[in-house]
Amino acid sequence: MARITKRAVDALTAREREYMLWDHDIKGFGVRVHPSGRKVYLVKYRHHGRVVKRTIGPHGAIPPAAARACAAEIITAARTGKDLAGRDLRERGAPTMAELAERFVEEYVPARCKPSSAYSYETSIRRHVLPRLRNRRVADVTRDDLAALHHEMRAIPYAANRTLGILSAMFTAAELWGLRPQGSNPCRYVKRFREQRRERFLSDEEYRRLGAALREAESAGVATASAVAAIRLLMLTGCRLSEIMTLRWENVAPETAELRLPDSKTGAKIVHLGKPAVAVLRGIARVEGNPWVIAGRRPGSRVASLHYPWGLIRKRAGLDDVRLHDLRHSFASGALLIGEGLPMIGKLLGHSQVQTTARYAHLADDPAKAAANRIASRIAEVTG
Repeated sequence: MARITKRAVDALTAREREYMLWDHDIKGFGVRVHPSGRKVYLVKYRHHGRVVKRTIGPHGAIPPAAARACAAEIITAARTGKDLAGRDLRERGAPTMAELAERFVEEYVPARCKPSSAYSYETSIRRHVLPRLRNRRVADVTRDDLAALHHEMRAIPYAANRTLGILSAMFTAAELWGLRPQGSNPCRYVKRFREQRRERFLSDEEYRRLGAALREAESAGVATASAVAAIRLLMLTGCRLSEIMTLRWENVAPETAELRLPDSKTGAKIVHLGKPAVAVLRGIARVEGNPWVIAGRRPGSRVASLHYPWGLIRKRAGLDDVRLHDLRHSFASGALLIGEGLPMIGKLLGHSQVQTTARYAHLADDPAKAAANRIASRIAEVTG
């Protein structure tokens, strides 16, 4: 505990975890230091018997003397039953949505999200949240504001719903940080759009065209050997794109026909490989000093994206509407067509929930319908 001055706050350094420095003179006035190095003044007081914490503002934007005066005024008023911070926080330099987004991305997201999810959070905030709400104060945003934003994105319902979910997480964090009252999340009761789940499965004929396009692309130099190998592995394993693109040689066990992934969307898992997939892996040339299976051109790098080569290959194959993720769906549908049950398919795909695999249940009827048709046709033929 020390007197909070500019010199004292400037001297505070970031640590692995956030920590507080409380003022020696004004009880309840302090500065929080985040792992990112961000320093924020806050005030803690009692209002109607409840401990309340409110953010005053960031160090630098607000001088320590001004923050001290603000804290003293709030604490003095609280002793007479008034909650100045709760009523007038927006007039005292309350943060904007741009400032909340910056803190959310720096502190909240890395502690709770995998890198791929973190990237999608940042992208959604940059593309959809900030253009509309950048300068709005966090305490001013209402349910009507977010319902309007959500409605504006109705042409892209999936992105609209994901953006609303991210905003909900942002306002939950804002409540935890004392930037909004508890239970005031404005995303509550904003109804999500109905999403039509897209299902696209390759037929045998489409698989033949894709195989031919892959061979042509590799021989003509249209796509690198690494890109072609990655697409073949996606096709033959049912793996997620991120699992193949971040695959390291240390996680490949061809002798047991396994990929031993230390981390995936559902945690650590083992991917069991068929002989064709093992053959693809054995055919990939290892680059000395490069740990990645799908190696990039630069030393020690990996291929960052398959967007361009996949676009060329699927066009050659006449599969313009097929996404890379559809190869995973097709792997599952192919398993059902040869009689594999949903539990086994869920295990192969690494699903953590039965409901995820259940989306393919309707496809399990196809072999039964075909069998029923053969039996009924034979009986009809015999009976005339």
